[in-house]
Amino acid sequence: MKSLIIGSFTNRVFSHSPPLPNSSSSSLLTPGCYSVRASKHKQIIQSQSSFASCNIGRFNESFLLSSKLNTKRVASAISEQPVDPDPTSPQHSLSNALNAFYRFSRPHTVIGTALSIVSVSLLAVQNVSDFSPLFFIGVLEAIVAAFFMNIYIVGLNQLSDIEIDKVNKPYLPLASGEYSVKTGIIIVSLFAFMSFLLGWVVGSWPLFWALFISFLLGTAYSVNVPMLRWKRFALMAAMCILAVRAIIVQVAFYLHIQTFVYGRLPVFPKPVIFATGFMSFFSVVIALFKDIPDIVGDKIFGIQSFTVRLGQKRVFWICILLLEIAYGVAIIVGASSPFLWSRYITVLGHAILGLILWGRAKSIDLESKTAITSFYMFIWQLFYAEYLLIPLVR
Repeated sequence: MKSLIIGSFTNRVFSHSPPLPNSSSSSLLTPGCYSVRASKHKQIIQSQSSFASCNIGRFNESFLLSSKLNTKRVASAISEQPVDPDPTSPQHSLSNALNAFYRFSRPHTVIGTALSIVSVSLLAVQNVSDFSPLFFIGVLEAIVAAFFMNIYIVGLNQLSDIEIDKVNKPYLPLASGEYSVKTGIIIVSLFAFMSFLLGWVVGSWPLFWALFISFLLGTAYSVNVPMLRWKRFALMAAMCILAVRAIIVQVAFYLHIQTFVYGRLPVFPKPVIFATGFMSFFSVVIALFKDIPDIVGDKIFGIQSFTVRLGQKRVFWICILLLEIAYGVAIIVGASSPFLWSRYITVLGHAILGLILWGRAKSIDLESKTAITSFYMFIWQLFYAEYLLIPLVR
């Protein structure tokens, strides 16, 4: 390649060499070389040859020195292509590390956990004075401890599903090879330890038991040992997700604020009961729907999900039906509220969400994995929206 580049410059020098002078010219001055008498034609030819040789030599020397100093930039300039960023630079390495951890953490589950804790914590608030520093500290402690446990649960699931994820989710760090198994084990172990440590330091028994039960169910769901790996069995998998998302999150984190932060009796008002019932529907839907785009890998590795047994289309419409039932019940509960503002907001809000769900469900292409995955993330968005409505139920 270098010889080709040099060759192209050599031709350019010859094509722009000064023209041969007339035989009548008295002299020729060649800058940087020497001058000759024009009367001797042979010397003129030698002069031009020496001129070219001298300038080419100087150019080659300069070019080779520049090439050695910055070969990559010279080649880039000639090809008119931008220079790629150095993958070994600290900034690039940090960006890659953060991106890998972001995907490893399964952010949609983290967002759902944080929103649910804030939402059910608000159900324990009885008046404006309850918004004290103790309340915000208690909510923050719960969110951070639950975040650590969430990383353990989703990370353990990825460690147990590396081969399956190479088919279903090849973008995850363990499946793609960005993380080694050793790295994955270190991450999940560290986050489990930090979660329990924080729960113990805080001293809230509802918070600690929420973390401990989530740890047990998350481990039983994923780890591949005899009598466990409950994700292989559709009913057991759904029960694990329902227990964590619908019961532990609503009840335990509400009690953390109600009994530990405020020091009140463990009374369960109407909004807490509604949240637990509604999220039972949602948790079952999440448990069923998450397997719809993963049917190929699940079939290969013998995961007997409901999608594998019943087919994608049937499970999809079961999920839509369950969510529409949940929205219908929510509308009835909202209409029975003695507070006019709560009645209007909850009825109208759930009616709008139910209509949006139905309209989008009718237009989905069930033959497209991309479309199904996008719809699954849409269900998580409905999940987030519900936690914005739950504190308004009265």
